[in-house]
Amino acid sequence: MARNRKARHDYQIEETFEAGIALSGTEVKSLRQGRATITEAFAGDKEGELYLFNAHVPEYLAGSRFNHEPRRPRKLLLHKREIRKLIAAVRRDGMTLVPLAVYFNKRGMAKVELALARGKHRYDKRAAVKARDWKRQKARLMRDKG
Repeated sequence: MARNRKARHDYQIEETFEAGIALSGTEVKSLRQGRATITEAFAGDKEGELYLFNAHVPEYLAGSRFNHEPRRPRKLLLHKREIRKLIAAVRRDGMTLVPLAVYFNKRGMAKVELALARGKHRYDKRAAVKARDWKRQKARLMRDKG
């Protein structure tokens, strides 16, 4: 439903987790239309629980006065030990929780793919682009030379 393509460029992904997300009815309908954006979103702790902040799920057009707020914090559903592990990593190691994707699983439940990530410096990004370009050029040379 929504992907964060910039996350893999801006962050070094250490570990990924699949988390459920608590949504209201109109949010689910809006997500099924594929209208959500998570490029500026992040996850953080609030009173010992994990929440997804700044994710934009636009209001459902056919919704009535019971529509949802587009940028409200949404609770993430994980096991307690996973929540404790993620909160400790964010506090201690200077890591951040970045959503990579929002999707529906086979059972129709909304899920968020979270990444425990460390921010890249500008020189790291340049090195990654340089390595990717060299890999493409090498493949082109090998294809042309036979």
